[in-house]
Amino acid sequence: MTTTKSKIALVTGGSRGLGRNMAISLAKKGIDVILTYNSNKQRADEVVAEIQSLGQKAVAFQLDTSNVKVFDEFFKQVSQQLKEQTGSTNFDFLINNAGTALYAPFAETTEEQFDNVLNIHYKGVFFLTQKALPFINDGGRIINISSGLARFSFPGSSAYGSMKGAIEVLTKYLAKELGPRRIAANVVAPGAIETDFGGGHVRDNKDVNEHISSVTALGRVGLPDDIGGVVAFLCTEDARWINGQRIEVSGGMSL
Repeated sequence: MTTTKSKIALVTGGSRGLGRNMAISLAKKGIDVILTYNSNKQRADEVVAEIQSLGQKAVAFQLDTSNVKVFDEFFKQVSQQLKEQTGSTNFDFLINNAGTALYAPFAETTEEQFDNVLNIHYKGVFFLTQKALPFINDGGRIINISSGLARFSFPGSSAYGSMKGAIEVLTKYLAKELGPRRIAANVVAPGAIETDFGGGHVRDNKDVNEHISSVTALGRVGLPDDIGGVVAFLCTEDARWINGQRIEVSGGMSL
């Protein structure tokens, strides 16, 4: 009787919020996880321990996804770890999740704020994915995290929403250009979710929470558990023919 080797997913920003939920959901599908964190090692280690308690392997690496200059060293560390543990430097799934919020009116958004959002949500994703290509197995998957704010608009999210729009276009190009390697690329676009994202803007602001519930067909704000399973599904064999698609997971916001 032979045992099949677990597939491996790399989840950026996997120590909290949606990324944490994605990492744990992947583990529940029998997938090993590499996760990154920006500053909170303790939170990342807790996610690693939870994944290990589910019977899957996990490891956490520090990574500032806004700093392209550190990507080569990051993949050197990751590939060394994989080589020691699996005999191969490769993994199967890249989930570009890491991000921060920016709430600022268009007329007041500064160049510094714009550049910060650009580096994290577009430039970082573009070049991290580029650097990851030699390490992603043929037949693998790339899942980019966008936002409902690329489809509908709420005042104060012009920079963030437009960067997510760029990610959605980029994903179609990835799907087209990586097709010969049978690597599928898709977008998951969450609606408003109750997490600590943006200082708990959706979770802790009663007026915001009630407004979002009122414009959502299913009548409530989203929860992390609403998202992670969709990302995990896209990494299964059942999703093998989904490619170049935007899947919004918002409960029907602003229909």
